Amino acid sequence: MLTNSQPPTEPYGYQYLDVGDGHSIYVEQYGNPSGIPAIVLHGGPGSGCQPEQRRWFDPAIFRVILFDQRGAGRSTPAGSLAQNTTWDLVSDIEIIRTTLGISQWMVVGGSWGVTLGLAYAQRHPTAVSGIILRAVFLGTSQEIQWAFVDGPKTIRPDLWYAYLSSMPEEDRSDPISALTRRLHGADSADRDHAAHIWGEYERALSQLKPEPAIPLALTEQPPPDAAVPNTPRFESYFFQNNCWLEPGQLLRDASKMADIPGIIVQGRYDLLCPPRAAYALAKAWGNCDLRLIEGAGHSVSEPGIRKTIVSAISEMGRALA
Repeated sequence: MLTNSQPPTEPYGYQYLDVGDGHSIYVEQYGNPSGIPAIVLHGGPGSGCQPEQRRWFDPAIFRVILFDQRGAGRSTPAGSLAQNTTWDLVSDIEIIRTTLGISQWMVVGGSWGVTLGLAYAQRHPTAVSGIILRAVFLGTSQEIQWAFVDGPKTIRPDLWYAYLSSMPEEDRSDPISALTRRLHGADSADRDHAAHIWGEYERALSQLKPEPAIPLALTEQPPPDAAVPNTPRFESYFFQNNCWLEPGQLLRDASKMADIPGIIVQGRYDLLCPPRAAYALAKAWGNCDLRLIEGAGHSVSEPGIRKTIVSAISEMGRALA
């Protein structure tokens, strides 16, 4: 069983796919063209695929497909939120599958990639051979409230009050709504400042032991040349639209995946996506194995999380071979 990341590899193919609505998405492939197909759904939304994701797979066994979702990474138009919904992305995934001539593939996703992976598998269950999920997020308003307000208030009050202090006093009673308004406002400097606050706050919450514990972006103005994160605009846009999901939809429809085997990798101390959602999903789904990782939070970079993802993918590959 593989337990460590694979050496880095280069793509054997890449392309841009016109998926309609003015969007062109970047797709790349790694590994064995005749291997077990697997698609990786990146987080965010809006972050783009990452080179580290290809290293979770044995390149001799898997045909790995990575892509940048609408408006993310190298997809164009960059940063576009037009015609960019959960169901548009589900449609894009299916376009990738049929374009590449794949009958079934393994779906791998983390955090927002879990939400998108579940939505895809529940709409196209016969196209999915297996699912590997990390850090379950079901796209509900209750999870968002916990991740950005109640959880930090309870577990990281130092971070919570630094977060509030980074905003004007009139924004502090409802910081999520205030930052959302600023992220989509007309003032570009204010949009960028709000993006830095949101991004650094979320990054600190994603790590079990963040360094520094209080990000500088919450106490100081970022330098003018600091890269502006893409995900805050996307996340706030998806969140204010309830991810285009009905309340409790992904849990309600988990039975549609009853014939799909799955493995859920979940950090015990994940503050952004706490284990209760993973446990509820595993119970509703049935045909999956929930693996709680002790001493781990949300970030995939934590050794216990990464090691378990790699071994879970290897295990699923042997089962599907």
